[in-house]
Amino acid sequence: MTEVTLHVYDITNTGSDNTNNTIVQINRIFKDGIGIGGIFHSAVQVYGEDEWSFGFCEQGSGVFSCPAKKNPMYTYRECIVLGKTSLSKSKVNQILRELSREWPGNCYDLLSKNCNHFCNDFCERLGVSKLPGWVNRFANAGDTAVEIAETTAMRFRQAKTEIVTASKVAYRFLAGITSNNTTPGSPDSLGGTNRNSPRLQQPAWFKNLVSAGAKPSTSTTLENGDNQVQKPPQQRQEYETASLRSHEM
Repeated sequence: MTEVTLHVYDITNTGSDNTNNTIVQINRIFKDGIGIGGIFHSAVQVYGEDEWSFGFCEQGSGVFSCPAKKNPMYTYRECIVLGKTSLSKSKVNQILRELSREWPGNCYDLLSKNCNHFCNDFCERLGVSKLPGWVNRFANAGDTAVEIAETTAMRFRQAKTEIVTASKVAYRFLAGITSNNTTPGSPDSLGGTNRNSPRLQQPAWFKNLVSAGAKPSTSTTLENGDNQVQKPPQQRQEYETASLRSHEM
């Protein structure tokens, strides 16, 4: 059996001294001060003097090795013994070959597939403990936030679709009621045969809502395109009497 060691680094390869210093301060506050976690790089050492990790590259495998504790891209922080593996060196080499095929460099993702995820996978196959939660907590929290946001958006789209569908069904139902109440044989139709059926009274606004939108009738009507407004019978009789009197004079 041989010991499996996790090496942890502060990420300080951003290309900006201010950003690097900020990350170091965040790690000191949230990991050293509070114990929650931080922004870290990790690598696994087993059988030999090298450590194994994962990073981005455009082509080929993202799995790489370097001398333990001496990755030049980051600032070394600490090491954690995760246990002992009973696997032989040849078996560990076989696992590393498999991981090299399964972890291409272009699939690297800061939140869902980073160096810490790789080390977890490697340690699980070695049969030792996984990484402490604080090593990758910030990435896990970010990944969870993205998943929640995507799920919320999907549920919102589903709810919107259901509302539109329900509105269409309701409209068809209301339109069907109006259509049934104006077809021959209904209580509202002239000469209908179903005279003993109960009447369903509908206000005018309800019929207008589901019909083609007929205009309400007015007190003045136009006859045959004539522009003169038809007078009520009483007003017409008074007008004719006044006309006769003017002729007699």
